[in-house]
Order: sequence, then C-alpha cells, then structure tokens
Amino acid sequence: MWRRQLEALAAAGVPAVAIDLPGHGTRRGERFTLDGAVGAVRDAVDAAGGRALVVGLSLGGYVAIEHRARHPEQSAGLVAASCSTVTSSQVRPAWLSLARWIERWPDSGAGLNGSLVRLALDAESAQDMAAGGFALEVMSDVLRELAPADSLAALSATDSPVWVVNGRYDHFRTQERAFVAAARAGGAPVRLAVVPHARHLVSLDAPVAFSRAVLEAAAEAARASGGREVPGAGAADEGRGVRHDDDVVAEPVESGGRDAARVAAAEVEAVPAEHRP
Repeated sequence: MWRRQLEALAAAGVPAVAIDLPGHGTRRGERFTLDGAVGAVRDAVDAAGGRALVVGLSLGGYVAIEHRARHPEQSAGLVAASCSTVTSSQVRPAWLSLARWIERWPDSGAGLNGSLVRLALDAESAQDMAAGGFALEVMSDVLRELAPADSLAALSATDSPVWVVNGRYDHFRTQERAFVAAARAGGAPVRLAVVPHARHLVSLDAPVAFSRAVLEAAAEAARASGGREVPGAGAADEGRGVRHDDDVVAEPVESGGRDAARVAAAEVEAVPAEHRP
C-alpha cells in the first residue's frame, strides 16, 4: 500500500523502507500488540542507520506517534496521517463490539471489506491496498491494545518535527487541532496539511498529494537534523515520481496571523507547485 510513496521517494533519491506490523502482511498470524508494533518500527530504524523520519497512516500513525515518544533518539521527524482522534474515544467500545462480531463471520468480513475498498478507491489504489491481504482478524486486538495509549501526551514528549496530514473528509480528524497543539507543547516544529477531496486512506486516495507531503517532510527533517540535503518534492517531479497536479503545500503552524487562521479552519489548500511562495 506504500508502493507509490516508495517510488516517489526513490525518484528523489531518498532511501525508504515499508515494514509490516505484527499481524499484517508477511506477519499475518502473529498477535498484534502495541509493544510489538513499536518494536518493529524501532528495529526498522536501527536497520536504516538508527535515525529516520517515520511515516504512519491510521494504525501506523498511532504506532509512529508512540515510537517517537519511546525512542526520541531515533526520530528525525514524524508524519502522522489519518490518526487525529484519541484512541480512548467513546465510540471505541462500539467499534470493538463490531470488530468482534465481524471476526466471527465465515470469511472474517473479507467480502464486505473488499467491496468497501473497491467503492472507496480507484482500481490501482484498491489493488495496492489488497496486495498484502487484509489483516481483519487483528482488529479487536488493535482496538484493545490502543485503548490505553495517550497519543496527545506522546506527541508532547519530544521535539522532533511533526507533520499532521489528513484527508479533508477523514472521520479521524475530529481532534486535529488538539494533536497539533500537543506536538507544539513539546517544542516541535509542526506543520498541518489537509488534502482536498481525500478521505481516511489519504495515501491511496490522493497518492500524489500525500507523496509530496512526505517528500517535503523528509527535506525538513534532514535540515532540522543537520543531515545531508534532501531535495524535497521538486526533484521527484523532475524524476517523474509525482506530478504537479493534485499538489499540496503545508505551512508552519504559528501563534497568530494568517497561519493561525489556516489552523483554525483545519485545512491547508492545494497550491500548484509553480505558484508556491
């Protein structure tokens, strides 16, 4: 499901790896635990040199937030996508009951899930989403393990750069401003990007815009850590990794003026690359 982002990063010369969390992809059959998931990210960062920008979507976003808090020495930055609602939400018990019910179906809900994916995504994205299989059998474990996690406290625990990226129509953006504020409370430089027309699976729903946000985050993380210069989204354009259309550019979250108005409106509009300031 990260294929197009990996292609865009490769076109810009940015080394990247996509990993499977416990119970997912090549690790199907393992029980999902939050400790195990954070450990998987920790081990991947170690293998990549010990420090990295970590990008997570939905469940991966919550895991990436927790990894940054537990292993700040490994964090060159964080892209937390589609995870701007606390996991202790009052609707969690209802989701847990629904997940347990669906897991008892003969196909564990695979047919329903496949239909919903085909309705929500274009054919290419749906194929990418399905390539590693759907880990539906771990949903109740995921909901149980994430219940005690305090993502807001975790975001404020350290100061590496944070990008909060959401699709405009994502049902998981209910506390977007609180997540931004928590990261700022820890002293982190924070950027907020809301991708027009996109929904919860923003990396698949708007892969070009999401890839640009990741490339810009990689460039900013490299600058903040004093590492080698990363070219950002422009180099991927030249390498045909992303296109100029469906562009998104995030702005710093400041305490006043135009940027504060943007955050209050909880959106950063799409801006063609050639018109960026």
